[in-house]
Amino acid sequence: MPSSTGTPVVKGNGAPVGGQAVSGAGVIRPGDRVFQLLSTASATLITVIIAAIGLFLLLQALPPLMRNEGGVWGFFTYTGQWQTANLDAMKFGIPNLFFSTVTISIIALIIAMPIALGIALFLSNYAPKKLVRPLGTLVDMLAAVPSIVYGLWGAQVLGPFLGKFYEWLHSWAGGFFLFAQYPNSPSFATGRNMLTGGIVLAIMILPVIAATAREVFVQTPPGQIESALALGATRWEVIRMTVIPFGMSGYIAGSMLGLGRALGETMALYMVVSPSPIFRASLFDGGSTFATHIANASAEFNNPTSAGAYIAAGLVLFVLTFVVNSIARAIVNK
Repeated sequence: MPSSTGTPVVKGNGAPVGGQAVSGAGVIRPGDRVFQLLSTASATLITVIIAAIGLFLLLQALPPLMRNEGGVWGFFTYTGQWQTANLDAMKFGIPNLFFSTVTISIIALIIAMPIALGIALFLSNYAPKKLVRPLGTLVDMLAAVPSIVYGLWGAQVLGPFLGKFYEWLHSWAGGFFLFAQYPNSPSFATGRNMLTGGIVLAIMILPVIAATAREVFVQTPPGQIESALALGATRWEVIRMTVIPFGMSGYIAGSMLGLGRALGETMALYMVVSPSPIFRASLFDGGSTFATHIANASAEFNNPTSAGAYIAAGLVLFVLTFVVNSIARAIVNK
């Protein structure tokens, strides 16, 4: 029966007295049960697939690791050239691959993060409304360009274009280890070095960071912005005190997503960076990342044991990407 205000009186089981049943506390509708089941099954399936991939990589990597000179420890310490063709004298390790991968990815982040932050702030706070959509679409289109196109452009256009700049930089900073030129390093004329690879990679991850940060910045509560303006803050002060602090977690999350792509990029770096079996910490030197090294060795995949050595490198890349994403989630949650 209705109350004096006309609102149905609800029993403890969620149904009104003399009225139709409604969803109350402890009552789950059939549609909710179906949605919950599908959501749980999807999450479980993704977890099982990821675990299966990790298990497959581990099982394939164990036989060559047992044959490796130095065993598992040698896999993490051997810095020489990979020798996996002779199964009786296998020598391979990941330090060179690890440092080349991290160096190129850090270069890409250093270049892409501030530019992406500027793009996101401009589109969310400064750009006229008529230009926000076309400019945002233009930035997002960078993510749709195939990586092989970036590789062709980097190898044929960007590298040779930066050659004179590299020569000038080396002329006065060549004594510093980051800008050293070794006898067998790629020439400045081609520009096929880790610095060029980092620049190309920065362009590739730029839209990921910018789009993620922009979506978070536009969600800044209008009340906070209006309060800061009412107190006499300038536009930049509003951005610095309200927009950036509010969207910092999204900015970091987007950067980590970009880093995840940078760590696993293959074709662009395969074409732009000259392969090198060793890492000498020079940005003007060539290098082999996990992904490019595996791609270069595709001829050895006919032998399961030789292929397992490269699968072991893929396992390290898999774990590295997982750790990066976990750190990003921890930062966002904090």
